[in-house]
Amino acid sequence: MDIQNSLKNLSYGVYAATTKADNKSTGCIVNSLIQVTYNTIAVSINHKNYTNECIKKVNKFAISVLSQDVDENIIPTFGFQSGRENDKFKNIEKITIENLDIISDCVSYLILEVINTIETETHTIFIAKIIEGDVIHPEKIPMTYSYYHLIKKGLTPKNAPTYIKQETENTQEAYKCSVCGYIYKGNIQKEADDFTCPVCKQPKSVFVKI
Repeated sequence: MDIQNSLKNLSYGVYAATTKADNKSTGCIVNSLIQVTYNTIAVSINHKNYTNECIKKVNKFAISVLSQDVDENIIPTFGFQSGRENDKFKNIEKITIENLDIISDCVSYLILEVINTIETETHTIFIAKIIEGDVIHPEKIPMTYSYYHLIKKGLTPKNAPTYIKQETENTQEAYKCSVCGYIYKGNIQKEADDFTCPVCKQPKSVFVKI
């Protein structure tokens, strides 16, 4: 039996869920999103994500459909940093619709109003009604989760529903980013003091030897 590899054959997209609570915009990367009816979607967001907490406060959020050539800062910022400590839109171009900030470098967007929630052991499934939506860049190709891993060689945020803990495949010296799980093979101490994780942009000090 091989459940993990069977799940890898399911189809996913890559999106940014964004919201605004207490006059602060935030968001996270999501991949478990489905259209339930012609005007309803469902999305799964980890209980630990600040975005989850904020959506529950305002019952409203947006989905930005990310493209294959999405700006390289989008996924590290929204997927591997916490909105509690970081202004995720600080260096990100955005447009504001229905008082929600949306990533301008997206294929399309949806504005959603929460109509129900389902709590699982680790995630909240938000069921939401579409109240607005539009295509921003029709020339761009939406990114799939498979493309993100196979072509862009991306990592899975540890709060994602599809996250599976991975370790190094050999005995080579290696260091692991304690924030996002990125594996640095070799002696990271030889890197310059201003070295940052290529995924989550955290400093060298967060890496631990494995």
